[in-house]
Amino acid sequence: MHRTTMLPGDWWDLTAETSVEDPAVQDVVALRAENDQLRRALAGLAVIDQACGMVMVLAPCRRGPARNLLVDISRQCNARLPEVAAALVAAWEGEPLSRLMQRALRHALRRLYAQDRECDAPPAGAPPGRGGA
Repeated sequence: MHRTTMLPGDWWDLTAETSVEDPAVQDVVALRAENDQLRRALAGLAVIDQACGMVMVLAPCRRGPARNLLVDISRQCNARLPEVAAALVAAWEGEPLSRLMQRALRHALRRLYAQDRECDAPPAGAPPGRGGA
């Protein structure tokens, strides 16, 4: 089962304006705008979680390194995290990634694998072999 949540480009820029002077109407409008903003934020989190899961399966790694990888890609591409996550999910479903995002993904994966190898390396000065008795 594939489920993709696509976000509009301006999902984080929501403002409420009203010309009515009634404070109750202004409160309702402000609350509706805040509600819409929270819904969009939750949709963004769902896409980020989906992309993290994909990275966790494909890399393989834990949630923390997977999220850090997505953050690293978003910094390299100068894009918001939900945009990067949505692009990765769309790529899984056949949409091509931009060249910039492909390059950022390659670099982030190389760093992730290099860190993983460092964790598996024996401490300096340790005798060679598997250890144990």
